[in-house]
Amino acid sequence: MTGVERIRVRVHGLVQGVGFRPFVCVLAGEHGVAGFVGNDAGGVFIEAEGHRPDLDGFVAALRQQAPPLAIVDQVTVEATDPTGETGFRIVASEGGALREALVAPDTAPCADCLAELVDPACRRFGHPFTNCTNCGPRFTIVTGVPYDRHTTTMADFAMCAACEREYRDPQDRRFHAQPVCCPSCGPALRLLGADGLPVPGDPITTAVTWLRQGRILAVKGLGGYHLAVLADQARAVDVLRARKRREVRPFAVMAPDLAAAGALVHLRPEAERLLTGIRRPIVLAPRRENAAIAEAVAPGSRDLGVMLPHTPLHHLLAGQTARPFVLTSGNLSGEPIACHDEDALRRLSSVADGFLLHDRRIHVRADDSLIRVYRGRELPIRRSRGYVPAPITVPWPFPRPVLACGAELKNTFCVAKGVQAFVSHHIGDLENYETLRSFTEGIDHFCRIFGVRPAVIAHDLHPEYLSTKYAMEQHEPDLVGVQHHHAHIASCLADNGYAGQVIGVAFDGLGFGTDGTLWGGELLIADLTTFHRAGHLEAVPMPGGAAAIRQPWRMAAAFLDRGYGDDVPDLPVRRRHHDRWAAAVALARTGTNSPLTSSAGRLFDAVSAVAGIRDVITYEGQAAAELEARVDPAEQGAYPMRVDDGDLLVMAGSDLVRSAAEDVRSGVAVERIAARFHNGLAAAVVRAVRSLRDRTGLETVALSGGVFQNVILLELVVSGLERHGLQVLVHSRVPPGDGGISLGQAVVAAARDRLSRCAEADPRPAHRRSSYPRKPS
Repeated sequence: MTGVERIRVRVHGLVQGVGFRPFVCVLAGEHGVAGFVGNDAGGVFIEAEGHRPDLDGFVAALRQQAPPLAIVDQVTVEATDPTGETGFRIVASEGGALREALVAPDTAPCADCLAELVDPACRRFGHPFTNCTNCGPRFTIVTGVPYDRHTTTMADFAMCAACEREYRDPQDRRFHAQPVCCPSCGPALRLLGADGLPVPGDPITTAVTWLRQGRILAVKGLGGYHLAVLADQARAVDVLRARKRREVRPFAVMAPDLAAAGALVHLRPEAERLLTGIRRPIVLAPRRENAAIAEAVAPGSRDLGVMLPHTPLHHLLAGQTARPFVLTSGNLSGEPIACHDEDALRRLSSVADGFLLHDRRIHVRADDSLIRVYRGRELPIRRSRGYVPAPITVPWPFPRPVLACGAELKNTFCVAKGVQAFVSHHIGDLENYETLRSFTEGIDHFCRIFGVRPAVIAHDLHPEYLSTKYAMEQHEPDLVGVQHHHAHIASCLADNGYAGQVIGVAFDGLGFGTDGTLWGGELLIADLTTFHRAGHLEAVPMPGGAAAIRQPWRMAAAFLDRGYGDDVPDLPVRRRHHDRWAAAVALARTGTNSPLTSSAGRLFDAVSAVAGIRDVITYEGQAAAELEARVDPAEQGAYPMRVDDGDLLVMAGSDLVRSAAEDVRSGVAVERIAARFHNGLAAAVVRAVRSLRDRTGLETVALSGGVFQNVILLELVVSGLERHGLQVLVHSRVPPGDGGISLGQAVVAAARDRLSRCAEADPRPAHRRSSYPRKPS
């Protein structure tokens, strides 16, 4: 036919598992072009034939009208010879060694699927697994790429004739929806007792009855099991705490709808959009005084984590319950969330009174994501379900594929290639064997589905971290050690797409320093390649080593000894631990089992203990979180804090602890003490950063580390720096805590790799060039 042309089109991005091929078919019909579309390991491939104006409109629409869940990164077009083809079709997916296609995160049910769920006339009425191309499970069921049914755990279920018709119909929204199913052919719910035996009757109705009776229910979700009790039943919440061995860490609450969530917490529009969006994270928001929940749901916390249903199953549960219910991770304290049925029945039988489960396998364990809102933007605390494995795109390409192994606590890993960094779901604390196995299996899975064969492995400097030991066991790739706090700052730079040098403020629990001490309150002059330590919080001993992390009163003893010497007053914290106080001080003074630390987290611990808030913790960061929760926002006073303006700036944390002690002796309210501490620390940070600006001329500051999950301190520091004309970078795509460390490690390794390659091409003598160690010495 005269004037007919044919093109080959390649679409890169998040274009598999999001209804892109059906969208292309419909688009081809609208523009009158013939050809075919398919998936392969690189993304979506298309051949289209028609007249030039129709082809141009078709290609433009690929970019501009993509499905809701799709992210189109690049569309490339090349001419080929016409074949006279008529019609447009989806062809079988192609495999291949190259893996460039992206895998979509799990997404909440769309409005159309929810309407079917409650429509008695629909054949999917009450079906807990309804989904379509615009919603449903993705990452947690994917076993490989290209994304097709046989590479998901839905391969276990053969489609019935009715579902097959929908799957083959280009006009149906379930056209090539891989998890498509119905009550006739899909996964099925079961309710089991604590003994593992089936319970007769409708599983949802009986489960809701059990919840109303005060029983604890284990519920199989998208990425693992949860434990549920009604949030207003105090005794049930207490029993759950006792059985789960989770004494005071706050529980998350699922509300049936946005109005019910708003009755529990104060919601700003940004938080509402998060709660009702496709990702459905837990959103941490200020709790209402009259919230109808048991006090034990979130003891010692001013905030409450709330979420809305994120699967049809949860919609059914919430709809019939019609009350908020606790939905917390299905594990015992310190263990990873259970995701396999046999494992859940074994590990949770001592906790749950019943199990609401189904027979669709979970391939990848994924905890709920936890988000705070700061200045209208997301501040991730835990980035997992709904977000992973969407890549973090950075402006600087990775010269070679990278694996970054992350930290020991709150671990994530990261695989990276091109300009994309795939930060993993929340793995957890690697001290647990099951969590370590999840770490190694997760790395294998990510490398396989994203086609990454690491040529470089980045790791923390701490030799005893299990993530570091894993890196050291890999013999082929080049190894790059990245200091913990440099990784924090680099993570913030990558989060913001900023490549320049900055003043970095890295405040966290602790990390291995280059001088052999435990850092954690650091002022760094850093870029993606290098850093130097420009200042820090004063280093104090940790009496008893790791015991001082679990027992903040020990840090109070060390700081008070530093601030008062032999004249420590008769404070309540000292009286509460009078039998061990002298021994702790002696350890601190001699240095016996008392490593030095500049940790901001340990400073928070000390003030928390002095103020009478928390002497002993049951979870990491508890003392600091409860100190933040007690802040009186109306208090304007600030404790003075010396900043020694020598070659290395030193901020005297003992000044803050001594001031808090004096206020305790004077009977000042705990809320005012907490506020004055936050105000004083923030003012000292601003003063120290201004001093470094004067020395260096740098005008940009990056804030990172777990302490900056504290939005009170974060706002005080940011607003203080901005008042003095500084540009401030904070996190919005990955957590400021250790969950973001792996991204920082990856971009540092890549930056050093680029520098090394430039050096190899540099004709100058070797002694004039920077070096990059290929293997650790």
